[in-house]
Amino acid sequence: MEQSLYERLGGSEKIIQIANDVVDNHVANPRIGKRFANTDLPATKKAAAEFIITGTGGPEVYTGKDMRATHAGMNINEAELLSAMSDVMDALDKNGVDQREKEEVLFILFSMKDEILFG
Repeated sequence: MEQSLYERLGGSEKIIQIANDVVDNHVANPRIGKRFANTDLPATKKAAAEFIITGTGGPEVYTGKDMRATHAGMNINEAELLSAMSDVMDALDKNGVDQREKEEVLFILFSMKDEILFG
């Protein structure tokens, strides 16, 4: 039986590191970093890790807001979304994630595009 994406990403410990790196990348990103100025970063990192763990088949249960509620009123544009996706890819690269898994993560993120860009 094939391993889940969660398992192939390295399990909870590795995904927590990936999520931390993603949030750090977002904060340092000149295109979107300002959106995190008044954010509780530890809580954001925890929510990101739960979201990724749950979404990739892991044992965590994501308890945060859905993507539409999380991004409501932010008026995120496509350039910002692509920049955020690049941050995710950079975090996956930093953590030695293989190409197939990177593509699967990108597919998951892109499938939520309409829930993030709605306005």
